Amino acid sequence: MANLIIYYSRKGENYVNGRVENLAKGNTEIVAEFIQKAVGGDLFEIETVKEYSADYYECIDDAKAELRAGARPELKKYLDGIDGYDTIFVCGPCWWGTFPMAVFTQLEKLDWNGKKVMAVMTHEGSGLGSCERDLRKICAGASFGKGLAVHGADAAKSEKTVASWAKKSV
Repeated sequence: MANLIIYYSRKGENYVNGRVENLAKGNTEIVAEFIQKAVGGDLFEIETVKEYSADYYECIDDAKAELRAGARPELKKYLDGIDGYDTIFVCGPCWWGTFPMAVFTQLEKLDWNGKKVMAVMTHEGSGLGSCERDLRKICAGASFGKGLAVHGADAAKSEKTVASWAKKSV
């Protein structure tokens, strides 16, 4: 069984336990790497052509506007297909209750028939938000396991929890 870990992560200014902090590595990237370490597989980082503002508050305003518009930001690179994979972990931060729109830009280009999709969301209090419902709409033909919400401020300390969940998911 081959695994793929698709993720979007934000470095730099992030909201952490009620304040904005500068992160050298995004919380979602940390969690995606824990999944890879636990069950193996390929990592694919979603990166937008137009970068989000380094300022946290400007970034969340832009993210809200994208969500309201149903935007699909252009990506630097795309996965052409996922034929060689059985389980796909879709990982991202909670931006206004779901994944960043850039995640959906990538997911809409793929054939999900026969794949197992596992949602992973880092958050500061929102849990999984509506990401599982949103994935079910976009990943038609896939089956879905129980998603995992990781408190972003605790991402670096979540390896045991993430590994246990990932091993049960494949």
